[in-house]
Amino acid sequence: MNPKYSPMFEQVSLPSGITLKNRIVLAPMTHMSSNPDGTVSDAELDYYARRTGGAGMSVTAVTHVTPNGIGFPAQFGSYDDSFIPGLKRLADTIKQQGSKAVLQIFHAGRLTPEQAVPAGQVAAPSAVASERPGSPVPRELSDDEITSIIKDFGEATRRAIEAGFDGVEIHGANGYLIQQFFSPHSNRREDRWGGSIEKRLTFPLAVVDEVQKAVATHTKLPFIVGYRFSPEEPETPGLTMEETYALVDALKDKNLDYLHVSVNEFWSKPRRGEADTRSRIEFILDRVGGRLPVIGVGSIHTADEAAEALQSGVPLLAIGRELIIEPDWVEKIESGREEDIETILTKSDQERLVIPDGLWNAIIHTPGWFPMADDK
Repeated sequence: MNPKYSPMFEQVSLPSGITLKNRIVLAPMTHMSSNPDGTVSDAELDYYARRTGGAGMSVTAVTHVTPNGIGFPAQFGSYDDSFIPGLKRLADTIKQQGSKAVLQIFHAGRLTPEQAVPAGQVAAPSAVASERPGSPVPRELSDDEITSIIKDFGEATRRAIEAGFDGVEIHGANGYLIQQFFSPHSNRREDRWGGSIEKRLTFPLAVVDEVQKAVATHTKLPFIVGYRFSPEEPETPGLTMEETYALVDALKDKNLDYLHVSVNEFWSKPRRGEADTRSRIEFILDRVGGRLPVIGVGSIHTADEAAEALQSGVPLLAIGRELIIEPDWVEKIESGREEDIETILTKSDQERLVIPDGLWNAIIHTPGWFPMADDK
């Protein structure tokens, strides 16, 4: 192995006591390939088996904790004990080659597709539609519904424990329900769940507390609890870096194992609110102050790009699209074959790379999402 890449392969000890074999994380990537009944499919298991051997930790595609919290077609669920056998197969598949298996859990809120739930069941903190084209106006959740959803996050965590996962990642990013409660765009409530920034933090922190409670109740073994967040929103009103700092400050005191920053480009700059030219990840690392590990992510393809990203001081680096293109990315760097890493897909790659139909169709029909070349 080239010595300049050796930092990638240092072990990382998480606050819970779990040690990761290296600094590389398989990022959560939606693949829309579950069975029609919401259980984990064989195609998904094959997909994970092919690309989790090298990573120190692998975060699954997101799973919904309530029936009406689904966010995508063909998404697997975690809202009932009947899902535990399939979840166990998924955990076992990821752990087989030494990667820690982390189940990402969420509720899509106002981003739930209308056709995926019964009429009137797209629900959110407030009756405010997303600015994404064609978005419905959601129904405002009642107080009782909110407390029930919080408990659902705890129950999904229990199921993850029973299925043998090493941890869960709370998906508080990408405009889904947890972020919707924190955002001034989507949360216009005037009760205990909204208003001031402190009240808008109530739901996210209650979810963290409920997940931590489930861990304490259902396992004596070390168990990872991470939290993913988006540092800003493009909307006005929308989340700013200053509000993100308030979230980070609150999460630092929650005994989490890591914070996972969700951005498309690792070195992306703040949209507004900061005068200097550092990247979001650098601002966030400063704010965290070494209290817990931070996972950086975003358009990392080559070994040199990964090495440069780690020089920012980020302890963990998540690789998403590149591990779809090159399942042996970690192994090739570790064995000194970084020059053999593929960074472009061709239209004949699906079978060779063990990419499920749902994900492959999304890749083919989403221009610019993946670098594509003509068939070789």
